[in-house]
Amino acid sequence: MSDMKNKSVAVTGHRVLLKNFDEELLKKTFIKLLEEGFEYFYIGMALGFDMKCFEVLSDLKKSYPLKIVACLPCLNQDAKWNGYQKKVYRDALKKSDIKVVLADDYFAGCMAKRNEFMVDKVSILVAYIYKSTGGAYQTAKYAVEKGIKIIYV
Repeated sequence: MSDMKNKSVAVTGHRVLLKNFDEELLKKTFIKLLEEGFEYFYIGMALGFDMKCFEVLSDLKKSYPLKIVACLPCLNQDAKWNGYQKKVYRDALKKSDIKVVLADDYFAGCMAKRNEFMVDKVSILVAYIYKSTGGAYQTAKYAVEKGIKIIYV
């Protein structure tokens, strides 16, 4: 396993954060990983959990040396989002340390390709999953197949 992979974490989670979502637990999870020497955090930049992770990690950058890797499935990922969502997304992209774009245009399956790319680059997946359907669930399933440790929040 490469040294960078040993220092890398990816996140996956549903777009809708339930009322009982614990942002403090998420922050504590990231702090623990940072204190264990993890430096690179791969984020798919989707709405919901991904953007919450970006927000928490951006705040932690004030105290910890970390790099946020924005992993875009395609250049126009935000095409169908509303104006506010697009602004938050584009501001986040500007703040990310590394940007990886996997395709120029959207195609069926590009989100799954992005998720697999992220899992293949890391040794830990932080996951927020409360149903056994959707991309986050499939990403966690892929991580299990690849032997990647999963921390559920």
